Amino acid sequence: MAYQVTNPYTNQVEKTYDNHNDAYVESALTKGHRLYKQWRKESVEKRAKVLYKVSELFTEKAEELAAIITKDMGKRISEAKGEVLVSAEIARYYAEKADTFMAPTAFESRMGKAQMVPHSIGILMAVEPWNFPIYQLMRVFAPNYIVGNPMVYKHASNTPGSAEAFEVLLKEAGVEEGACTNLFVDYSQVNQIIADKRVQGVALTGSERAGELIAAEAGKNLKRSSLELGGSDPFIVLEDANLNEVKKIIGQARLYNAGQVCTSSKRFIVTENNYEKVLAMLTEAFADAKTGDPFDERTTLAPLSSLKAKKDLVKQVEKALENGATLAYGDMTKNQGDDSFFHPVILTDITIDNPAYYEEFFGPVGQVYKVKDEQAAIELANDSNYGLSGIVFAGTQERGAEVAKQIETGAVFVNSYGGTLPELPFGGVKRSGYGRELGEPGIEAFMNKELVVVREEPIDLDNPFGGFV
Repeated sequence: MAYQVTNPYTNQVEKTYDNHNDAYVESALTKGHRLYKQWRKESVEKRAKVLYKVSELFTEKAEELAAIITKDMGKRISEAKGEVLVSAEIARYYAEKADTFMAPTAFESRMGKAQMVPHSIGILMAVEPWNFPIYQLMRVFAPNYIVGNPMVYKHASNTPGSAEAFEVLLKEAGVEEGACTNLFVDYSQVNQIIADKRVQGVALTGSERAGELIAAEAGKNLKRSSLELGGSDPFIVLEDANLNEVKKIIGQARLYNAGQVCTSSKRFIVTENNYEKVLAMLTEAFADAKTGDPFDERTTLAPLSSLKAKKDLVKQVEKALENGATLAYGDMTKNQGDDSFFHPVILTDITIDNPAYYEEFFGPVGQVYKVKDEQAAIELANDSNYGLSGIVFAGTQERGAEVAKQIETGAVFVNSYGGTLPELPFGGVKRSGYGRELGEPGIEAFMNKELVVVREEPIDLDNPFGGFV
């Protein structure tokens, strides 16, 4: 596996990295396990202070880190800076909540004084993708650092600059050696790491295929795992929706990060009375997109992460058209060049027998569906292999919330644009994976909540369980 930075804007290789050998991996695991044992004897206070420093340093270095992200995977520099700043916010959130999240929880029991005591479990292996190369790492690292789980990570092969920079900045902030180690390894080494008894969990964000392989390896070795595997999120517009509000976000909902977001709105599901208006809105937003240098603030649509990603998306759209979809907007001849830009297209008339109906399009492709009514919108939204996120626009918040509760997915945003914040749990259902990151569930994912019961009454030898069993 070749780790190298190929600038998506120029398609030029800027830097290559050597893979780490097995001896380096063993050293990382040895240091991590030693640190895990040490942290078991320490309070969380020290780690919280360090995590505050991490937040401060990432904020201070936001522009520097953003430039690395943009060179790695091509996103607009303003989007990259936003990614770094929200990563800093995640670090601060877990630093602030450390005492609360790590406090024992007492509850009543006839057996005696009972409490759940949070503990770390050991080293965590993280396998992370390229589309948010700093944020993805931070949302796993920050909660597990507070818990006391050292982390080793394998990043995507096309974002080694971000992988390296993350580790360097953590050390600069005072994070202990062994707490978070970047590994340039191949998947055979990943399997060896997961099998190692010092490793007690694995977190993956990536493709369905990667999820199948990692989950199988984790299961074979009886290790905890969490998976986030993408989505085909619905953007539902009901008959009484405020279309002025819809128009404000409809372009951003699909084109942010060049559409390379697991939680992008990929399927626009619109009731009959609003269909033509919403289609026109999306068309206008796509037509206004300006491609160019992602370092140029005037650019509104960056290149895809690689030329291969662009060619794969072209094939996917062409297959959809061959199977009966209508090209409602766009010119596919513009997407035939040897650059990484994909000019936006809109597909309509996608039937259930079209492969596109159940696929995820990872780029600026909008699918627009016309439905009769609210119930039809819910049924179409749920007729998906994925369930990660979604958006519902309705005339009232109450109605929107009622529809949202009927969507089979991990999250729904009502009358607003979806996004991420440290306190909001993130994760999905179906083939979008399982488990949650961020918020309180994010810190509990790889935590041992040990039950401690102190019996208050003397044991009755004739009835040692006190009538409890």
